Amino acid sequence: MFIQNYIKEKILRIAQQSKAASRRLSNLSTKIKNDSLQFMADILEERSGFILDANSKDIQQARENGLSSAFIDRLTLNNTRIMEMSKGLRDVAVLPDPVGEVVRMWRRPNGLQIGKIRTPIGVIGIIYESRPNVTVDAAALCIKSGNAVILRGGSEAINSNIAIANLLSDAGKTRGLPDNSIQLIDVIEREAVLEMLKLDTCIDLIIPRGGHSLIRTVVKNSTIPVIKHDKGLCHVYIDSEADLEMGERIAFNAKVQRPSVCNAMETLLVHKDIARRFLPPMIKKFKEAKVEIRGCSKTKAIVTDIENATDEDWDAEYLDLILSIKIVDGIDEAIEHITRHGSMLSEAIVTMNYKNAWRFLREVDAASVFVNASTRFTDGGQFGLGAEMGISTQKLHCRGPMGLEELTSIKYIIFGDGQIRE
Repeated sequence: MFIQNYIKEKILRIAQQSKAASRRLSNLSTKIKNDSLQFMADILEERSGFILDANSKDIQQARENGLSSAFIDRLTLNNTRIMEMSKGLRDVAVLPDPVGEVVRMWRRPNGLQIGKIRTPIGVIGIIYESRPNVTVDAAALCIKSGNAVILRGGSEAINSNIAIANLLSDAGKTRGLPDNSIQLIDVIEREAVLEMLKLDTCIDLIIPRGGHSLIRTVVKNSTIPVIKHDKGLCHVYIDSEADLEMGERIAFNAKVQRPSVCNAMETLLVHKDIARRFLPPMIKKFKEAKVEIRGCSKTKAIVTDIENATDEDWDAEYLDLILSIKIVDGIDEAIEHITRHGSMLSEAIVTMNYKNAWRFLREVDAASVFVNASTRFTDGGQFGLGAEMGISTQKLHCRGPMGLEELTSIKYIIFGDGQIRE
């Protein structure tokens, strides 16, 4: 009971402090926000050794706990990834400030001039798992959009997250950010999340990033609005009129470039008319990259030395070097398969047929739909957003990579000259 009360009081205190900080942040100048982000980037680079030392403790513990190689890849930091985090801070710093942007203005017949402007949401809580870079991305986007942020990373990355969050918070304060603009919950017990989800008087929005179990827990228990980033089960469809060399490059990149992330391809769909030409060299290339192939019966009739795909495989988010392959009769079956099994995150078609390309774009229900490009591009940085808070797979109030605009709300402003309502 003592521990539960301690956790409850600590989470409440953090939330109240964030609420107070958010009021000051909402009116902070763009210059102070940008200077803070640039200085945070400097500090990450200068203290990279400190961050890597903390991260090595998390990696060692993950290995001792027998966690998968894909999980450890998401957890691992190195100099390159720290430089990417630093670059993300700088990229966000040079983006236009959305706060105060006039979205629209119009005049009513009675002379009232009415407008809509962007305002910060307030306090944003983000609950995430093994990727320490999320700590930086979330802080950058929240600060630039005028929001206070409460970070609650997974226990597996606790040392990395504490090190990064403390560096960011201290750096921001030296450049004029309010105290408690960036806060990390360092309590690893599950009760901390459950307490956080009750504080709807202090926290305005919750964004969970992680596995299906985490998402379900947050949605089920939160009294706060939630924007969820559900699993990523992405497909690439190779059409009968595809450039096969292009299709091979795109499919290989979508699966192999970084298989442990949500926008990696999990199922490859291939039109029956080009399957015998496309699949043997494609599967050979996948096998050379250590990808385990699971194919439908038609695929196995063409390439025999692969595993049988089961019904469960079509719904599997592997996050690993495993790939399911299905031969389809045409675009109708491809779209139907994606509709039944996809997660509405990223889907791609490879085709030179203009009509098929536009049909795929219109009919596939996903946050990002690609023609002749890899699903791996579904990413805030790649879309020019600087970074992202996650990829929303729902439709309200935003969809796809969540950048600065998606972290704002709208306020009506009305100018009059004495009008009263009759």
